[in-house]
Amino acid sequence: MFSESGMELQSKTAVSAIGRAAPRRSLWRIRIADYVELTKPGVIWLILMSTGAGFYIGAQGAVDLLLLFHAVLGTALVAGGTGTLNQYLEREGDARMRRTEKRPLPARRMEPRTALVFGISLSTLGMLQLALAVNLLASFLALGTLASYLLLYTPLKKRTVYCTLVGALPGAMPPVIGWAAARGEIGLEAVVLFAILFLWQFPHFLAIAWMYRDDYARGGIVMLPVIDRDGKSTGRQINFCAWLLLPVSLLPAFMGMAGPVYLFGCLALGLAFIYYAVSADLSRSLRGARRLLLASVVYLPLMLALMVVDKVKL
Repeated sequence: MFSESGMELQSKTAVSAIGRAAPRRSLWRIRIADYVELTKPGVIWLILMSTGAGFYIGAQGAVDLLLLFHAVLGTALVAGGTGTLNQYLEREGDARMRRTEKRPLPARRMEPRTALVFGISLSTLGMLQLALAVNLLASFLALGTLASYLLLYTPLKKRTVYCTLVGALPGAMPPVIGWAAARGEIGLEAVVLFAILFLWQFPHFLAIAWMYRDDYARGGIVMLPVIDRDGKSTGRQINFCAWLLLPVSLLPAFMGMAGPVYLFGCLALGLAFIYYAVSADLSRSLRGARRLLLASVVYLPLMLALMVVDKVKL
């Protein structure tokens, strides 16, 4: 009897300990997930893909894999820090929007000061990583990207529809950072890469803004689709940028950066992208915006992949 009671007591104690440990583990998982969410990992993936492509295309001779690693890591840290600081600055507006109300700060799962320190730390580490392990130019470009995104684009989102134009500037910088990391300088080729991403962003972000325009209105964000209720101006801008993107995206082939595989592949991608842009303009519907958004996230990786695969040594 005594030994059985002792075993029961030990069993209950073990169960109790496991019960206490499980919530702690769950809390830690939630905490880690919140920190990851602050960095906007979906956006970081596109940034790192563009940075890596810019580095590879700009590399002369054999690719320095260690240098590429440092460039990508440093850019990832700066991008994560920028995303975190952006959420810190927009936490009140995020609380009013359904698509963002469950983020760590508006949901009050994390103190604003904690996010602020985390964002500053990531950004500082990233710029130091680039400055010490890559080059000062790459670090300076990363700093400029962070500053323009946080100090210009973020406040302008609540003031003018031209915020998209301003936001497209830091958004187009990742391949330039990659190029600068590989070359230590910025050439005309890097400017072309910048122009491609700059134009691509307008159909991409206007499609998102169309999909969430009611939510953006609740958050006080003045994107074009929010005030352009009939969608005419939004459609014209989407079409203009998609059509202009086509010849600009072909420039790498005519500049000797890429070969015929890129030329014809990019032409096909560009025409398909225009099809979805025109369809979105004609329909001016949620479905059209979603299809355009999907087309944009397919277009960019495939276009960069073609350029990487068919790269011509410079």
